[in-house]
Amino acid sequence: QVQLVESGGGLVRPGGSLRLSCTAPGFTLDYYAIGWFRQAPGKEREGVSCISSRDVSSYYVDSVKGRFTISRDNAKNTVYLQMNSLKPEDTAIYYCAAAMLCGSTADYDYWGQGTQVTVSS
Repeated sequence: QVQLVESGGGLVRPGGSLRLSCTAPGFTLDYYAIGWFRQAPGKEREGVSCISSRDVSSYYVDSVKGRFTISRDNAKNTVYLQMNSLKPEDTAIYYCAAAMLCGSTADYDYWGQGTQVTVSS
């Protein structure tokens, strides 16, 4: 069973930064596009960002453009989401997921358990 593992969440003040990491022990992420999703209480899960398998393309939802940066280090089998200028509305559980191509939520085959990000003063 493939399991992705997220880390790096926490409590941060508005305007602060966090870096989330996504890895998969025993499973190579190199050939997969990796997406970051988030789900706030009472809301549907939304796609935040995605990076293609060869690091050629990356995508962001409009609400995080200019603030979040996705990257991958295949040597470390890890994908990162650098989150700057965080806002209270960024508060959610963040998930990473793997797919052959960046796409909609249904396209992702493997998911992590999520990491909580809370932005509050």
